[in-house]
Amino acid sequence: MLDIKPTHKPIKEYFEELASFAQHGQVNEMTVRNAFQDVLQTYTKKLGWQFVEEYTIKRSGRRNASVDGALLDQFSLPRGFWEAKDTNDDLAIEVQKKFADGYPQTNILFWQPGRAILYQNGRKILDEDISTAPKFVEVFKAFFEYDQPHIKEWEHAVEEFKNTIPTLAESVLKILNEQRKTNRAFQQAFDGFMGLVQQSINPSLSVEAVEEMLIQHLLTRRIFTSIFNATDFLSKNAVAYELELVIQTLVQGYGVSVEDFLKPLDRFYKALELAAGATDDYSQKQTFLNHVYEKFFQGFAVKVADTHGIVYTPQPIVDFMVKSVEAALQRDFNKSLAHDGVHILDPFVGTGNFILRVIREIHAQNPAALRNKYLNELHCNEVMLLPYYIACLNIEHLYFELTGEYLPFPGICLVDTFELVEDRQMGMFTSDNTDRVQRQKDAPIYVVIGNPPYNAGQVNENDNNKNRTYPAIDKRVAESYAKDSTASNKNALSDPYVKAFRMASDRVLERGEGIVCYVTNNGFLDGIAFDGMRRHLRKDFDRISIIDLGGNVRKNPKLSGTTHNVFGIQVGVNITMMEHHADRADGYVRYTRMDEFWTRHQKYHELERLVDASNCEYSDVSDNAKNLWLTEGMADDWDELIPLGSKEAKAGNADAVFATVSNGVKTNRDTWTYQFSRTNLVSLMLQHISEYNQWVARWSMEHPKPNVDDFIVFDDGKMSWSRDLKLDMVRGKACQFAEQSVRPSLYRPFTKEYLYFDRIMNEEVYVFPRIFPLPETENVVIGLNGVGSEKDFGAIATDTIANQSMYGGGSAFQAFPIYVYDEDGTNRKDNITDWGLEQFQSHYKDTSITKLDIFHYVYGILHDPAYRTKYAANLKRELPRVPFAENFWKVAETGKRLMDIHVHYEDQPEYQLTELWSLPKGYIHPYGLEVTSVDQVPERDRY
Repeated sequence: MLDIKPTHKPIKEYFEELASFAQHGQVNEMTVRNAFQDVLQTYTKKLGWQFVEEYTIKRSGRRNASVDGALLDQFSLPRGFWEAKDTNDDLAIEVQKKFADGYPQTNILFWQPGRAILYQNGRKILDEDISTAPKFVEVFKAFFEYDQPHIKEWEHAVEEFKNTIPTLAESVLKILNEQRKTNRAFQQAFDGFMGLVQQSINPSLSVEAVEEMLIQHLLTRRIFTSIFNATDFLSKNAVAYELELVIQTLVQGYGVSVEDFLKPLDRFYKALELAAGATDDYSQKQTFLNHVYEKFFQGFAVKVADTHGIVYTPQPIVDFMVKSVEAALQRDFNKSLAHDGVHILDPFVGTGNFILRVIREIHAQNPAALRNKYLNELHCNEVMLLPYYIACLNIEHLYFELTGEYLPFPGICLVDTFELVEDRQMGMFTSDNTDRVQRQKDAPIYVVIGNPPYNAGQVNENDNNKNRTYPAIDKRVAESYAKDSTASNKNALSDPYVKAFRMASDRVLERGEGIVCYVTNNGFLDGIAFDGMRRHLRKDFDRISIIDLGGNVRKNPKLSGTTHNVFGIQVGVNITMMEHHADRADGYVRYTRMDEFWTRHQKYHELERLVDASNCEYSDVSDNAKNLWLTEGMADDWDELIPLGSKEAKAGNADAVFATVSNGVKTNRDTWTYQFSRTNLVSLMLQHISEYNQWVARWSMEHPKPNVDDFIVFDDGKMSWSRDLKLDMVRGKACQFAEQSVRPSLYRPFTKEYLYFDRIMNEEVYVFPRIFPLPETENVVIGLNGVGSEKDFGAIATDTIANQSMYGGGSAFQAFPIYVYDEDGTNRKDNITDWGLEQFQSHYKDTSITKLDIFHYVYGILHDPAYRTKYAANLKRELPRVPFAENFWKVAETGKRLMDIHVHYEDQPEYQLTELWSLPKGYIHPYGLEVTSVDQVPERDRY
């Protein structure tokens, strides 16, 4: 329901503006309509819809019509149309003229100052004087709240579809399994198809994944043939054709037709077809179908959607990126997208948005060049079946629309782009598709453009939904980006978009020159783990332009992902355009960012205003030894301070205060390995270890060895699997319960629990077996939070084993112990280096300073508010460095006292609080007495 009242500010402003126009004699349509349009836009936005000015209505056999405005809902379906007339027009006569001209009568409002006529479903609903606010609101609500029958049916049907799909898919799956056992023709067709799919998408693709492809095809085939009138799509598309052969053997063996098989979804399909029929505009159908596709995956394959990061690129971003590439080609390479020999690749095409925009740009630049580009120099890949189908239809339709000639698009492959990097023979479905894949591998790619997958991996291994590994591209990332990173934790480099940068860079470098333009997660701009990646991007490309679109909700909790992020997600987003020149032109890295608090639509409008990247106002990013690009807020004297520790210092190749630093213990199964009760922990671990050892025994007897993830059962109620635990199982490592492994641990700040401390049952123990090797080992660590993350910097001391996620996810706890031991508890060594001791004694000219004093001094400095404020930006990027304070002993004494409070927090005296009472708002004494003090209030009413 629309929340609108006569007293609302937009309504008041509307009448004030009309009064002002009347006072100055302004009554023509183009002037007065703005006032009403402002109100329309305000309330359209409140509903989450879009107001489109000068909306085009395509009409068969005659020129297009144009209404003054249209309300489009979240599915891009037109909910209402608006026509404005000036005060001197006879509104009733103008209405009849428009209808005679073929204007829609579904839900259209004809307006002029003081009067409105509303038609719905071909009938005049009202003709009202709207010169007063109450009448105006009445008409406005009637216009906005009308549900066209086919749209109302569609909304119900799409939710029903989303909710029904899991049950229906499960039923189809049972039939598939039955038919594979009893229907030999289907079994042969299925096995043949699976072999073809494994060749192109994933050699270890499971039976379940192929079954999902069949179900996707079966449940959505009617959508493509009916909405797009592509009746021959199933027989002409290389992939759909092979799938149809398998489906036909299935339904024939089951004794029904495909139509009978899909009877339960008849209502949905019909509602879908009616809703899609509301427009003849193909681009609107494309947007509409994208929403259908999202709904399908929300109901059918949530994990698939999550793993591949199904996020559609908004059109203003696509337009901006394509125009930016075109401008750079013309300006810096003396070429264009239409130029012969400029091969263009979208490695993650989705439903085709980027390729569609590239085709339009080529046609605008040189229509005569389009046919050759279309047949020979445009390339794209998609790994999921449904978007692949949609992309095929969209691209082929656009080419037909622009040229009047239908040609199948030969540049699209159903293939995993990262799989193409692997050095093995590819082949899939038909010789035609095999040729496409090979042709793309051989093509001299000049431009790579697109939106790579954004998912970084699963949260829980038991979800069995992690991203794939790719030996070749993972090796390239490891030997370049990871090798040159100074970070100790490089997990962020496993994100698919990082692989996408590496792959695209290699394709363009192989060509000798060209452009990469991606819209991605912006974490690589300042993340610690990405310093090696930034170094290689700077080395590989001469000119790098970064347009930061912001929207990182995790970094700035005042933001809303749905409001401020251009994709509606939680992580920040940026557009990166990189140029590699054969002559290695003078280079730069330049950066600009949009206002963090702009809404997504403001950011879209800004991109539309700028047109392309050359019109942005940039700041130059200067080269530095640490490969930092964003240095805003960083203190200039940071490098002059003393480093606490580093990867190089740990290896003995650099000087630092501490020789050893360790991450906290990471179990990957906290619910099993952490408990407040020692008894509960022992019980749970005996169960978990027993279950694990049974799997070790089963694996040892399994021949031949299957895929591990297909072999084990993921059941949170019995145990939690993780990467290393699966490797231990494969290696035959059994686990024996040990009482001495039950150890106290700081799980959260000032919150201790019992931990089962064990190399098999903990994913990573890091250096803690040498920090607290035995239950009785004495030691203290200074633990840091927030380094290299979006979390606030913090420091806490503890005399127990510390948890990796001390402050929650997103930040690794890093521990600096005062001592380290051998793993048997002997050979205690100072962890503060002789070099560190010498620095302090020399600076303060005081040989009485000990390593323990320095330990306390460091703790004091790390809690100094002035230090944390001045170096906040630096602490986000690397391990702390410490200054020499004016008074060493004062800081050391403060640090010692703080450390004692923090380590022995359970023994500290209670802080005395003063108990205060307040009265409830609007409180009335039960006997009507005037209340002047809390003593007069009955105790039950105090709070």
